[in-house]
Amino acid sequence: MTDDKVTANFWFDPVCPWAWMTSRWMLEVEKQRDVQVRWNIMSLQVLNEPKVDELPERYAEAIRDGGWWEPVRIVAAAEREFGNEVVGKLYTALGTRFHNRGLDRGEEVYADAVAEAGLPATLVEARKSTEFDDDIRASHKRGIDLVGQEVGTPVIAVPGADGELVAFFGPVVTPAPKGEAAAKLWDGTLLVASTPGFFELKRTRTQDPIFD
Repeated sequence: MTDDKVTANFWFDPVCPWAWMTSRWMLEVEKQRDVQVRWNIMSLQVLNEPKVDELPERYAEAIRDGGWWEPVRIVAAAEREFGNEVVGKLYTALGTRFHNRGLDRGEEVYADAVAEAGLPATLVEARKSTEFDDDIRASHKRGIDLVGQEVGTPVIAVPGADGELVAFFGPVVTPAPKGEAAAKLWDGTLLVASTPGFFELKRTRTQDPIFD
């Protein structure tokens, strides 16, 4: 990473389709602006555990059976062993299968994604291990501490006017902008981050994620 590049910290859970859309936008931003994304784990499992009884049943069931732990555990295991440099590649491999290809989570899908990322198959064993849960919770907490409690994934943190990190939930967008459109959205993100006291822009979502 060169000194003149802006670092964008991005928190994701591989199972979140909206985080996936935003992450594809950030990859496009890297092509258009002097930006380097640092990928960080966030966990929908951790986020929703305290309020599981308030969730729609299909989400509550996923929390209760613990299935959302598995992908982030694999990512956390990869990061611990090989460093943050592998996180983005593994996220792309997992997310392409979950979202673009619509594959169900499972050992075979995990193994295929791990192999595509050039990582050892033994990482798949982490899906059932609690060994990495403290790492996941710590990474999740770093993002939440920056942005606050009333959010989900994704979370993005960028430099504000004084150089301190300013974090937002989002941007939530579909489909992921490309080319100059991606760059303009990035420029706008930096603009609002540099505006003291800016907190929120929001409207009701009227589209599902559009994967391409």
